[in-house]
Amino acid sequence: MLPDCLSAEGELRCRRLLATATARLRARPASAAVLVPLCSVRGVPALLYTLRSSRLTGRHRGDVSFPGGKCDPADQDVVHTALRETQEELGLAVPQEHVWGLLRPVYDPQKAPVVPVLAGVGPLDPQSLRPNSEEVDEVFALPLAHLLQTQNQGYTHFCQGGHFRYTLPVFLHGPHRVWGLTAVITEFALQLLAPGTYQPRLAGPGPP
Repeated sequence: MLPDCLSAEGELRCRRLLATATARLRARPASAAVLVPLCSVRGVPALLYTLRSSRLTGRHRGDVSFPGGKCDPADQDVVHTALRETQEELGLAVPQEHVWGLLRPVYDPQKAPVVPVLAGVGPLDPQSLRPNSEEVDEVFALPLAHLLQTQNQGYTHFCQGGHFRYTLPVFLHGPHRVWGLTAVITEFALQLLAPGTYQPRLAGPGPP
């Protein structure tokens, strides 16, 4: 059964579990940060995603992602980075007090840390957002119940030089496939929000 993660009790539980790591990670420099927006769409708990613009340069154009980006020297910390980038990309202003905490960092192919920032953004209609068309092609939400159904979960095995390296999760059957680091962050969020309901099956030493 899906826990009531949008309740005050659910939020408090998550904040307590993340408190120690959040204090430690906010004091460290990082290369980038993303916001993991936990929202309610027509009363249903969901995570909010973006589809990166196909007009962007780089290998991740057209991919599903969470709003976020590189840390700016003027940013106070990774939380400030995630909130600033979210407002720039989606026009969505998230107050700092709505941040629940920081999830485990992930590492891009250059081994630079990307810090996920979990925040409750409340009731939301993704279609009402006005994203920056230079950065975002589409905004959509996936209900937690959808992400937790095993038929919507998959895994991709990565090999290098003919040898198995690692396995990453993939979330299927939504408007777009969620894969790569965004899927890993989604997995971290599900482990926190639905303990005992989501069972990760990652194998190998982890992504490079």
